[in-house]
Amino acid sequence: MLNGSFKGLWNKASLFMGVLWVALVYMIWESGQLHTLQDRVIFLSVVIIGFIAVYISGFLVEAQHKKKKAGT
Repeated sequence: MLNGSFKGLWNKASLFMGVLWVALVYMIWESGQLHTLQDRVIFLSVVIIGFIAVYISGFLVEAQHKKKKAGT
């Protein structure tokens, strides 16, 4: 099993995945698929909101797991 607290492991995983997300966003950004400023703003908004949602959902899952574990 993995050693360490969930928060520490989740933060490390999110940092690693964040770097990969930035690389993917850069490749899409430079590909020429986003022609207008509106396209770029929508794209960045979806990516940023999506990353934050995934990050926060990890802590929600942890909270539910702790709650379920304490109940049994």
